[in-house]
Amino acid sequence: MPTQIFLASTLYGAATLAAGIDAGAFPPAGRRVLLTSNHAVTAEVTPGLADLPGFAVLRARFDEVLDWNAVIAPQHPSTWAPRAEDVPLWERQLRGLWGLGDERVELVVESLQVPPAQTLCRLFPGAAIDVYADGLMSYGPTRFRLEPQLGTRVRRVLHPDLVPGLEPLLLTEFGVRSEPLPAEPLLKVLAELAERADLEGLEGVEGVAGLEGLADPEGPAGRPVLLLGQYLSALDLMTPDEEERLHGDMVRGAHALGHRVLVFKPHPGAPAAYSREAEREAELLGVRLIVAAAPVLAETLYQRLRPALVVGCFSTGLLTAATLYGLPVARTGTDTVLARLTPYANSNRVPLALVDALLPDLADPDAVRAWTPPGPERVRAELAGLLTAVGFTMQPRILAARRAEAEAHLAGRAGPEALRYVTRRRLTVLGLPGGVPARLAFLPRSPRVRRAVRRLARLRRTGRAGPPLS
Repeated sequence: MPTQIFLASTLYGAATLAAGIDAGAFPPAGRRVLLTSNHAVTAEVTPGLADLPGFAVLRARFDEVLDWNAVIAPQHPSTWAPRAEDVPLWERQLRGLWGLGDERVELVVESLQVPPAQTLCRLFPGAAIDVYADGLMSYGPTRFRLEPQLGTRVRRVLHPDLVPGLEPLLLTEFGVRSEPLPAEPLLKVLAELAERADLEGLEGVEGVAGLEGLADPEGPAGRPVLLLGQYLSALDLMTPDEEERLHGDMVRGAHALGHRVLVFKPHPGAPAAYSREAEREAELLGVRLIVAAAPVLAETLYQRLRPALVVGCFSTGLLTAATLYGLPVARTGTDTVLARLTPYANSNRVPLALVDALLPDLADPDAVRAWTPPGPERVRAELAGLLTAVGFTMQPRILAARRAEAEAHLAGRAGPEALRYVTRRRLTVLGLPGGVPARLAFLPRSPRVRRAVRRLARLRRTGRAGPPLS
């Protein structure tokens, strides 16, 4: 039987793999190896996956745990890739180092488009590949065009079914099938993590018992609200000041809905200062705000806290809360991020679009109170076309076969509805409905016009075109 090597960089990703093993999603293997990778910029001083609370629960699913950072030190996992001529040497080295001999190897990786997943797949050129996804980005298109020698080795994309009824676009250009991970084994693994998690460090709460007993006597559901931070400024999606104001908006929105006890879970990588605006706003409104400083998954808080409402911008945790835990959810700030998201093919565009289209706006209390998760049939009817249109406009070459579907979706929509998730400029460049007026639709496809535009752009860059016409 083959040796299976599972690559993971996050606790949630490792939990997804453990759930897949429990569900029988992976065939029998002679040995299962978990290869951990620490992607932090300062990986040398940042705790790795194996050092996080609860990892011991997941460790039992694997025969061995190895550290990729240690193998390639002092190189960084997110940037290092071998030269093509060195691949045979590296494969021989890894086979000897990990005791693989001449055994057949199967790889289970995340984010195949970039290192370290792509690096590992190149170092074992004969290995079959399974890709797993633990978030909403799997619903979007492949970020970069992959070589056929790599893409055709992928057998499937395994993913939590966070939007039941919606098929991911990832790697569909190679005909790769998607396989949803059943909710039951994933919830079981997350429950094990929650039971073992150390929740000391919740400011103002004395340990686990205090957290579980946290109540909101004045709130409509008697339970606190959970606010999710994402550290969007680190991704250049907002400035630090704007992100702090977003946290203040979360507090105001929850207060407007009648909630008086809030728990704020900051992103693990965000500085402590990012909760100050939320704390100031809570003090002004007379709301009790607790900052959850413990390094635990949001899902641990879902299980222990059973919040009355989960609020965030476009975190995957919002869909996890709604789909897996049946919790009320609300979004805020998605319109701001959508309006300025660059470049157009930014891989956050699909998660943003899905959360914006699916979840109620926190600023609309009536919509938040009335919202229920849409069923698979409604999702297929309302979101499949939107996903295809957004995905095609992001990666028109990779998803060239989806053009007709994108045109069909866009043709039935006009005005703000069509332009909320795609820009008029993008539609014009691609010659899609909703771009230029119908009588001028031939222009973006005309080779002569495109050559003239490129020539004019070059002349303007060199300063030889003169001032633009007024």
